[in-house]
Amino acid sequence: MSRVGPRSAAFLYGAAATLCLCGPFTLGAVLVAGRELLLIGVVFTVVLLPLGLALWGHTAAERGAGRRLDAQGIPATAEVTALTRWEDGEDSGADVGLWISGPGFPPFETTWRRSSHSALRVGLRLPAVVDPPHATYRVEI
Repeated sequence: MSRVGPRSAAFLYGAAATLCLCGPFTLGAVLVAGRELLLIGVVFTVVLLPLGLALWGHTAAERGAGRRLDAQGIPATAEVTALTRWEDGEDSGADVGLWISGPGFPPFETTWRRSSHSALRVGLRLPAVVDPPHATYRVEI
């Protein structure tokens, strides 16, 4: 999981609010501009409102999981075991194989998909935080 800081959260909440308000705003503009905007307002409301609510909920869940990791997380070490480059259209990065271990939980292996970083290499040990009851972790680089 990635850390969603205050600036990122403000941007994501702002984007979610914008998505949620586009449809109702366009429907309200029908009163001023006329019926031409009615269909657009209905479509925007039906499509963008659920997307905005989903983005808002996802951001809130990520922030909650991050706070839980900060409060209850167990310090751990994540060792890079594999690096595989991936590309998906215009987006690219690295699939990072990790072996995460620390006191109080059994070690586990996982894959972390992230943007490329010049410091990543096999054998690199990174600080991590693990919340075993919720099966979440965060790796710092």
